[in-house]
Amino acid sequence: MRIERTLTIIKPDAMAAGHAGDIIKVFEANQFKIVFARLVNLSKKEAEGFYAVHRGKGFFESLTSFMSSGSALVMVLEGENVIARLREVMGATNPANAAPGTIRKLYAASIERNAVHGSDAPETAAFEIGYFFPGIALV
Repeated sequence: MRIERTLTIIKPDAMAAGHAGDIIKVFEANQFKIVFARLVNLSKKEAEGFYAVHRGKGFFESLTSFMSSGSALVMVLEGENVIARLREVMGATNPANAAPGTIRKLYAASIERNAVHGSDAPETAAFEIGYFFPGIALV
């Protein structure tokens, strides 16, 4: 196992519903160490920059509008194989397909309002961490 870092976001839907503490408890129960955290209120332009890889896709407009609709908690998590392990703990993007006990099964309302974001690969984590925490090393 190797120690790595990833980015996660507790999205505006989960923040508004008061689930941030519950989600952080899940992170801690899985030995994900929170090494940096920042509360943000993304502008539409900032959300578009973060999700630029999805520009041109049908869901881009609604996703960036949603992500700029309220507060979000952005965190860098550290742990053994944290990228893959976080993806498992989050559950499927569509909460209807998420495994029981996963964050999205417990706290998400829909495929778009799915409570959390997590980097999907080391390269993605590097970009995403740099987007919100410039100058922070991956490990």
